[in-house]
Amino acid sequence: MASLFDVEKQLTFYGAYHANRINVLIHIICVPLILCSSSPSLAQRGLTGMHRVRVSTFDWPEYLNLSPRTSFAMVSRVPMPEATPKIHYAINDFLVFDLNLAAIGAAVYGAYYYILEPFAALLYTPQLTLMTLTSIAYGNSSLSMNSVVALFVVCWIAQFLGHGLAEKRSPALLDNLVGGPFIRVIHIAFSDPAILALVLAPFFVHLELLFGIGYRPEMHKRLTNEIGKEITRVKKAEGDARRAKAE
Repeated sequence: MASLFDVEKQLTFYGAYHANRINVLIHIICVPLILCSSSPSLAQRGLTGMHRVRVSTFDWPEYLNLSPRTSFAMVSRVPMPEATPKIHYAINDFLVFDLNLAAIGAAVYGAYYYILEPFAALLYTPQLTLMTLTSIAYGNSSLSMNSVVALFVVCWIAQFLGHGLAEKRSPALLDNLVGGPFIRVIHIAFSDPAILALVLAPFFVHLELLFGIGYRPEMHKRLTNEIGKEITRVKKAEGDARRAKAE
């Protein structure tokens, strides 16, 4: 359990899936956009049910282990429980705070980042706050969700391509998908650290940018070494598994 709050252990795990520079660059661009485009879906107000938006139907990459031409849909409106206090504060038309799932999610993410690496989290707080307030404002507006959904899907596809073509390794969340994908995802959520990839992603790309300008060079050096060791260990295990299967 302690490793959950060990920043170097968590970033080593995540970094082992994101060592290719092209894939890292894709994530630096796409992860903030995914966070921005998912938050409006959690910021809808005055709704009593779930509304599913069909986005597209296409052939998924083979390593995702999903059936061909699986329909992709996302929940575009997630209502808060009726008992939730109604807290609303509008700074202007573009910056709005509501106590909703978007705000709660941002608070949870931020709290976890402060536990992992307080000063880096402090530097990230303005970005997280701005993304949350603008996303809530957009979610509460009359603007169409189509562009948000499209951005969300395009960014995820770009990340999958980054893993498949550049990294040549499936994303952390999907690394061991076997059998029914949704059953396996539930298993991952309760038994593996891979689910943390969804939480770590924004902080990982934030730290990548900080490391690029000289933030905590000793920590960066240790992480680079540990990530290299982890990649070597994984490749050896995969090679051993292939040889055992061939025998």
